[in-house]
Amino acid sequence: MKPTPQHNERIAKMTFSSVYPHYITKVEGKGRTVEELHQVIEWLTGFDAQKLQELIDGKVTFETFFKNAKLNPNAHLITGVICGYRIEEIENPLTKQARYLDKLVDELAKGRKMEKILRQ
Repeated sequence: MKPTPQHNERIAKMTFSSVYPHYITKVEGKGRTVEELHQVIEWLTGFDAQKLQELIDGKVTFETFFKNAKLNPNAHLITGVICGYRIEEIENPLTKQARYLDKLVDELAKGRKMEKILRQ
């Protein structure tokens, strides 16, 4: 599947705070911790727990969230299919970054070892 302009726009306008609780539910439901989730988010974005909370409290959009992020130089190593989209084929940078995060959360929930998730 190829994301449409409308799909890209929807992701840009979605608030991180609206999705974050779903990330927590997903990983905790599979026996992982919020601390592990934060470790994964920090690896991808550079945001520590305090900065993450500021962004959540500020109800920033994914567009603002990723604009302020310092994307990990190894983020391009995140590949595969998530939500029906092959990450490597996504052209819109913001949509690709959002799918990077989705993929990392998915790998965490599936019990993958942290060093594999963090591409070490």
